Amino acid sequence: MPGQRIDVHTHGVSDEAMAAIAGRGFRPTGGYRISVRWTPEAALAYMDRQQIAAQLVSMPISFAGADDDPDFGTRLARLINEGHAELIAKHPGRFGAFATLPADGPDEALAEAAYALDELKLDGVVLTSNVLGRYFGDPSLEPVLAELARREVPVFVHPEDCPHIDVLGFGRPSSIVEFPFDTARTITNALYTGVFQRHPGLRLILAHCGGALPALGWRIGEHTVMGRGPVDADIDPAHVAEVLRGLYYETALAGSRNSLLPTLEVTSADHILFGTDWPAAPEPTVVHNIENLMGFDGFTEGDLRGVERDNALRLFPRFA
Repeated sequence: MPGQRIDVHTHGVSDEAMAAIAGRGFRPTGGYRISVRWTPEAALAYMDRQQIAAQLVSMPISFAGADDDPDFGTRLARLINEGHAELIAKHPGRFGAFATLPADGPDEALAEAAYALDELKLDGVVLTSNVLGRYFGDPSLEPVLAELARREVPVFVHPEDCPHIDVLGFGRPSSIVEFPFDTARTITNALYTGVFQRHPGLRLILAHCGGALPALGWRIGEHTVMGRGPVDADIDPAHVAEVLRGLYYETALAGSRNSLLPTLEVTSADHILFGTDWPAAPEPTVVHNIENLMGFDGFTEGDLRGVERDNALRLFPRFA
């Protein structure tokens, strides 16, 4: 029988979409191999084993068209999103989804967001920490962030390989440290370029408890008043603290004290959500992470109930 947890971080697409992705030679970023093929049946069995009532699936990729197929990115996003809608229609109480947007440009992304949210009724949007090397605060992403803020729709921010991963990664899986760093990069740039001043309606959910961001929170804020000119916008430490407090942080691969203690320094327990990163994270790792989360002594019983379910219901009330 399913439990009560709502998992906001899990990855899956239809076989048709996966075939299209594989046909372009795509391999998962992060430097690891996914050992379990996602299917609805496998996901439901996994959810029941891990006491998960509902799961929000996403496919965090940045695909644009190419010279030999200029419409590929837009076509792929539509294929992924329509597959998500079919999944939800078959299992409305068990699955939700974040819409994938094409990386062809703001017009294409905005058109797909409107279709996915208004016609398909998906639950939110997934954005990668950088979109083909462009971070939050880049002018090309401004129209998309503005529209998502206007809608106040949940936006799941998932890390992506940075453009210089060949130099910075040392040939090791970027999921070890580069993914956590890239989340911190994009939010820092968003802060320093005034994204949250212009778009206060943004409702961002950061994967992996924000990666390195919470541990760097004070440092990021203090640099706004150190007189070295790193900031484009008129912000101060109080603005940085306010933004970090209002973000949501999910616990996939981040259920230990190492991640939770810094997170609780920048926000409160009611902004922490349950996530697993399955099947990118193998189930034994998920189990270990959940054990850490359940054993964390920084949560009250009510806090933990919020992390597992109630906090997500404020963002996704249909699962109530």
